[in-house]
Amino acid sequence: MSLPRIGVVIVTMGTRPRELAALLASVEKQDSPAARVVLVGNATPLTDVATDATKVPLEENLGCPGGRNVALELLRDSGEVDVVVELDDDGLLIADDVFRTVQHLFAEDPELGIVGFRVADEHGHTERRWVPRLRADDPMRRGPVTAFLGGGHALSMPMLRQTGLWAGEFFFGHEESDLAWRALDAGWKILYEPDLVLQHPRTSPARHAGHYRFTARNRVWLARRRLPLLLIPVHLGVWILLTTARTRTLAGLTAWWGGFFEGVRTPCGPRRPMSWGTVWRMTRLGRPPII
Repeated sequence: MSLPRIGVVIVTMGTRPRELAALLASVEKQDSPAARVVLVGNATPLTDVATDATKVPLEENLGCPGGRNVALELLRDSGEVDVVVELDDDGLLIADDVFRTVQHLFAEDPELGIVGFRVADEHGHTERRWVPRLRADDPMRRGPVTAFLGGGHALSMPMLRQTGLWAGEFFFGHEESDLAWRALDAGWKILYEPDLVLQHPRTSPARHAGHYRFTARNRVWLARRRLPLLLIPVHLGVWILLTTARTRTLAGLTAWWGGFFEGVRTPCGPRRPMSWGTVWRMTRLGRPPII
């Protein structure tokens, strides 16, 4: 069985030098080495980073999906890799067989497009919001899913050539859903593999500047781009109710509504709605695209 070649993509803003150094060391210690590692600096020169990885410093902060696209285009055009592992710069691979496991998963199933890692904190705990299914009581339950976490995952390069890369205009938030829905609509599988662990500090997504605005705007863009017309008001209505119930601050709710209306009135990119067959497939997998 021929094993796919692994590429690694890490995007950083240069604000986590200690965590980044640890992550790069964990990448280097893998018992099946990556064919190429690409480190993208979002508005940072990377001059202080000691690594053998290919450095791509950007003058502008393109956001996580935009920065990853720069690296993916480089790897795609080089023809050096078949599968790309993307990792948050404050994550850590605690096992040394991650890449080897990823290789075997993709080699065994040519229809596999995305493998989602299990994210766990330094105590091994996986938060409910880190489990990519509605029934999140058991983070160790392996199987096909409709979503994956951006912090740690592997992407098939043939899939990316068919579906396209990340939605760079999203900048931050819901870009994973956009890519997952495109992959499912094109017939690819998404697998949640809890034995692949990315250690990540327990944090709140609201720590990111503009979290509420980007989350709301991109939620609307996602619905407008990818859902059949009948499902758009259902999807957004559900999320209005959930956000109203979950958001604890007036400032957060105000920012969310501002982003929501920004998403309604601004261009969202090309509209390519998923088929009703994909809607049914996602429903059978346990998560219809209304929530």
